Amino acid sequence: MPGRTTSLIAPSILASDFARLGVEVESVTIAGADWIHCDVMDGDFVPNISFGAPIVEAASRHTALPLDVHLMIQRPDRYIEQFMAVKGVASVTSHLEANHDAGITLDRVRAAGKKAGLSIKPGTPLDQARELFGRFDILLIMTVEPGFGGQPFMTDMLGKISEADRLRTDLGLGFLIEVDGGIDPKTAALCREAGADVMVAGTSVFKAADRAVEIRAMRE
Repeated sequence: MPGRTTSLIAPSILASDFARLGVEVESVTIAGADWIHCDVMDGDFVPNISFGAPIVEAASRHTALPLDVHLMIQRPDRYIEQFMAVKGVASVTSHLEANHDAGITLDRVRAAGKKAGLSIKPGTPLDQARELFGRFDILLIMTVEPGFGGQPFMTDMLGKISEADRLRTDLGLGFLIEVDGGIDPKTAALCREAGADVMVAGTSVFKAADRAVEIRAMRE
């Protein structure tokens, strides 16, 4: 579906001030965000540690927006229930490359009434996920190497976004294409033109002088 005119914007709380998490979540909610993105890192699958389900639950108390949980962890199948139990969690995304049966994990998330997401790293060819098409609701294409916020956007990922968009059209599927990493108004426009639907943005939103203006710029 290339050439769309608007996007869903999902600010990542990884870039927020955790000492003021509630205020930060309320701020981007008021500013017009569509989802709240929660990047969970274990220090094993990626070289950084962020937070777990208690922080996601704390964020949930300050917004009515859907919470979009991204598990950058090994064995996500061991932890999905505790995240899905948090009020407001609408989607849980796990990585194809993590140590688990990705198909079974996706099925468990869907069985719980949540949107199931599958994420792939920049170096993972889309073909490796082909057998799972039809079993996920969100395809999260990482546009930086996962692990740290504030990295520059990898422009060569635009081809992967376009390929995913072509595949869902050819297969008659309706999953959302989400992108995460180095997203700002300029790169959001490139991703949207390539076929992406959901823009995860951390630094560009939380460091903006006017978060509402930044979100509008990324959306349109």
